[in-house]
Amino acid sequence: MAVGLSRTIEGKIIPSERPGHFMMENWNPLGIVGCITAFNFPVAVAGWNGAIAWITGNMMIHKGALTTSLVTVALGKIVADVFMANGFNSVCTVMTGDGPNIGNLMVQDPQVPLVSFTGSTAVGRGVSADVHRRFGRTILELGGNNAMIICEDADLKMALVGATFGSVGTCGQRCTSTRRIYVQESIHDDFLAKMLAAYKTVPHGNPLEDGTLLGPLHSKQAVADYENGIAEIKKQGGKILCGGKRMPGPGNFVEPTIVQISQDAPILQKEIFVPIVYVMPYKTLDQAIAWNNGVPQGLSSAIFTKNLQTYHKWIGPRGSDCGIVNCNIGTSGAEIGGAFGGEKETGGGRESGSDSWKQYMRRSTCTINYSDFLPLAQGVKFNL
Repeated sequence: MAVGLSRTIEGKIIPSERPGHFMMENWNPLGIVGCITAFNFPVAVAGWNGAIAWITGNMMIHKGALTTSLVTVALGKIVADVFMANGFNSVCTVMTGDGPNIGNLMVQDPQVPLVSFTGSTAVGRGVSADVHRRFGRTILELGGNNAMIICEDADLKMALVGATFGSVGTCGQRCTSTRRIYVQESIHDDFLAKMLAAYKTVPHGNPLEDGTLLGPLHSKQAVADYENGIAEIKKQGGKILCGGKRMPGPGNFVEPTIVQISQDAPILQKEIFVPIVYVMPYKTLDQAIAWNNGVPQGLSSAIFTKNLQTYHKWIGPRGSDCGIVNCNIGTSGAEIGGAFGGEKETGGGRESGSDSWKQYMRRSTCTINYSDFLPLAQGVKFNL
């Protein structure tokens, strides 16, 4: 996709108000793009940032998460071998190490005009402040806290598949994982019963084995976050309908969990990044949209409906305020052809497709005077 895009990068031709003048836009490389990736997608995010950075004429420095350092090094070696075999050198450089000591060097370096950061909102807030303090640019892909709305006219089988995969897949460790599900009250009990039954069939175990949907959490800290989250849910009046416990045996395995809780519970404002999903009834579409929008994050959202009017309201100015707004597909996953990213505390950046390539380049507005006269502002003239 990126190689094809490299043949279509264009600048506008702009009509000039001055006779004998020609105006156009020209796009040039920034130079070096810094890319800091999270543990959950250590190859894909580096790949789509790198591909666009390279075809727009930049070099890239990639720093992966500390816990995926071997993946970072392996990916860098593969990419470097391909580039060197085709006449390039030092186009992609990798760094390994922690964020405060290693990643921060890149964040604060004025030689890196653009930093693309994927991670938590808390860390992203600091990255943004440091980069913009030196007048650099950022592409931020931060927290999700994504919601799904299931209307009474929805295809419930499709909705059930989307809800289960979005909540359980990758053990809830995608930035686009489903965290909140709002079901129209007339179908809420029936849908919830079907979802509880579906959770009993979720295969868990080694994610390298075919058929496994639920693998482990990434770290012991993530398990602690899960257990602390369950405790806080109960403290705020939430009811654990299934799951809620760590699985016995080795590894960081936890039970996928469905929760009923009041929409006013403060924990709904927070993304825990584990397989916990809240399922709640709603009365009207406007109420469900308001609940979808009523969190600090704004990455992905989905609605299941067969009504075109409902869908067009969902994607319009009074609909979802997220960067990804789906209909009849879940919140998780995205195609590289579309710009990927979100609003509010998700950071506002866009990666991958559409016109996101513009973030990796600098724009020059170019004016050419092909006449033999130089007009001056306010009609100024020199007697020369």
